[in-house]
Amino acid sequence: MACPFAKHVSSEQFQRQPSIAEAHNWNLDEDLSEIPGDALTLTHLNAAIQLLTAPSIDNVHEALMSLISKYSNRWPGLSKLKSERSELSIYPHYDYLADIQDNLTQIDESAVSEILVHLGEELIQTACVGVIERAFKCLGSDLQEFLGSLDGVYDVLKLQEEDISDTGFVCAGEGELIFTSERPVLAWLLLGCLRALARLLFSCEPEIELEPLPGDTPRYRYLLRVDDPVPAALERRGPADIVSGDARDLKVSNQFFCDAFPWHFIMDEQLRLVQMGSAFSRLFKGHVGAGGSTGLLCASTVFRFKRPRGLQLHFREIVRRTNTPFMISLRAPPGRPDFFAKGLEIKGQMVFCPESNALLFVGSPFLDGLEGLTCNGLFISDIPLHDATREVILVGEQARAQDGLRRRMDKLKSSIEEANAAVIKERKKNVSLLQLIFPAEIAERLWLGAQIDAKTYPEVTMLFSDIVGFTSICSRATPFMVINMLENLYKHFDELCGFFDVYKVETIGDAYCVASGLHRASDYDAHKVAWMALRMIETCTLYNTHDGQHIKMRIGIHTGTVLAGVVGRKMPRYCLFGHNVTIANKFESGSEACKINISPTTREWLVKHPDYGFQLDARDASHMPKEFTDSKGLTCYFLEGYKHPTLGSDRPLQEHIDEAMRQTLQDTTETITLEVVQ
Repeated sequence: MACPFAKHVSSEQFQRQPSIAEAHNWNLDEDLSEIPGDALTLTHLNAAIQLLTAPSIDNVHEALMSLISKYSNRWPGLSKLKSERSELSIYPHYDYLADIQDNLTQIDESAVSEILVHLGEELIQTACVGVIERAFKCLGSDLQEFLGSLDGVYDVLKLQEEDISDTGFVCAGEGELIFTSERPVLAWLLLGCLRALARLLFSCEPEIELEPLPGDTPRYRYLLRVDDPVPAALERRGPADIVSGDARDLKVSNQFFCDAFPWHFIMDEQLRLVQMGSAFSRLFKGHVGAGGSTGLLCASTVFRFKRPRGLQLHFREIVRRTNTPFMISLRAPPGRPDFFAKGLEIKGQMVFCPESNALLFVGSPFLDGLEGLTCNGLFISDIPLHDATREVILVGEQARAQDGLRRRMDKLKSSIEEANAAVIKERKKNVSLLQLIFPAEIAERLWLGAQIDAKTYPEVTMLFSDIVGFTSICSRATPFMVINMLENLYKHFDELCGFFDVYKVETIGDAYCVASGLHRASDYDAHKVAWMALRMIETCTLYNTHDGQHIKMRIGIHTGTVLAGVVGRKMPRYCLFGHNVTIANKFESGSEACKINISPTTREWLVKHPDYGFQLDARDASHMPKEFTDSKGLTCYFLEGYKHPTLGSDRPLQEHIDEAMRQTLQDTTETITLEVVQ
């Protein structure tokens, strides 16, 4: 038959609810990654109960496929519900159960509830396996204990997740379970789940009746009856262990009970306090008589019931919630506005005593450290030895001390890391400053304080330059004019050094000296120096002397072996030594204004690669420096310009050189790759 108490709603009107996978962050693989084997944890217990209250799309789909295979002959229309799981994964918040209910209504509206009950049974049979089955088994040894634990455990799980929804269970009495949910489809599904769980866990077939309860919140009552002539509790205890039901046969005195359970109180049917434990009596001193008598104060006067949420303070309503954990807090008694224990929380259990028709609350202070204990005027002696709250308080203090130590260590670690980062930052600044004066490798070793040994470098290409008529310029200009002229010119030259990746050796007056092949050696060191020389001559045309004349510079380039090393302790300098340094200087002296004089060895490097079009003009052999030994008829050359083969001759010099630099980088990369492959 169709559901008699739920109005059918279409899939468009139904408010989609997230499944278990999206509703909470219970990731078994993540949370249990450090737990060995298949150990049962709170995560498994939560996943088991969520199977009843918010089953995932995967679990519902698997149960539906099993239902179709078993009952397709009885309801042929079920085959229309077949679908691929992959089709559902694209909708993360898809309410699969709501659509199943909609489709079942179209197939056979009179059998919707019956099919949903069978779907609940299949859900347990397909999903309740392995550790999930063990999680359900740990709730109780019989069906009644299972229902009571379902109430209390789910309430605790909701508290941990700060769930404020009304979904939940209430074990209201023997064989009575009340389920609250905004999703009516879950009511019939739960009925089938309870049948399957009773069959699987306790080997019984209970008769279950489902009926709606009136009220604003959708609630459903399940009445379970099991034909069992001997109650399970009596069967376990045996006739010899049955105790008296008469309250007068209690084997302990009233005072002893109050001392043994200091955090208890007893309420009558009017919720008046007829007895309190010794701890409560001490806190409410002056309002409690001898022997724990309270003068029949109303419980709501001194206690505020915080959990279960929405509890109505009526005797029968509290009796129905005895399987749910209670949380109460203390109020200031009448006439005691300065009550120091106001707000103290007590967590415990409410027990119905049928022999006296009273309610017994037994609990413990909800504290996590000594500070909370003393702030409420309590002592460790107020916590009985049998109460685990003592260990909770002491362990909480130990954990707090460890957390404090951990925070101090983290703070110290952060301070060390910040100091280390600052040192590294300063080191980079110092090294960067040294790299402006020395090659990178030399600068790093100098910063570390390592010894710098002189080293021989073969095939170093050196450039020497000076300004023609510099002495005459200085005689006609002020020192400030000369410095300003050189600053503007050399600033441009320094930028060229960075572009061509050559090392600036020094500047002395109007002399500007660079070298390539010291910090990094390649087959194109002479090319880079030659291109820089051409750009230097071009740059001179952009700057004028104080009297408006273009600066004229002469340049000499030579390639040979040199010795390089750091000289001096105060203001150390990286100097070049050797015969070839002198020869390079001689080629500069033998040059002319706005000309670049290159040696025969440099020319050999420039023409070594025919793809690079340097324009060279041979000079008379008489211009060769006398110091250049073994010349054997060799001569020097003027470097007139450069034209790259891929560009037109009418393009500016800078474009030709830029294209040549790109080709150089490409050729260098290909050479390195070839060497690695070989």
